Amino acid sequence: MIARIWRAAAEAAKADAYQAHFAAKVAPHLKQLTGHQGAYLLRREADGTVEILAVTLWDSVEAIQQFAGPDPTRAIVEPESRAVLSVSDDFARHYDVAYTNVR
Repeated sequence: MIARIWRAAAEAAKADAYQAHFAAKVAPHLKQLTGHQGAYLLRREADGTVEILAVTLWDSVEAIQQFAGPDPTRAIVEPESRAVLSVSDDFARHYDVAYTNVR
């Protein structure tokens, strides 16, 4: 399994809007893709900013390409997301999941 990790940040007042967008639009779209195994959206408040980490789980690089296109490291940030994020990476990192103990 591969974990795809993407980082962004939002002003505290706008972070909930990004979370709502992720839950309503991004996650349902991902669920429809073959090879998608789940997603986590992580948040951390620091100095009036909310750091956001999106972690999606995939069977293979080919499965990631269904979402990201031919370059699997390219971040997909929709205009609705850009409107509420103060900063976002234009790339995603990929890690082999070496161990898991999720209930």
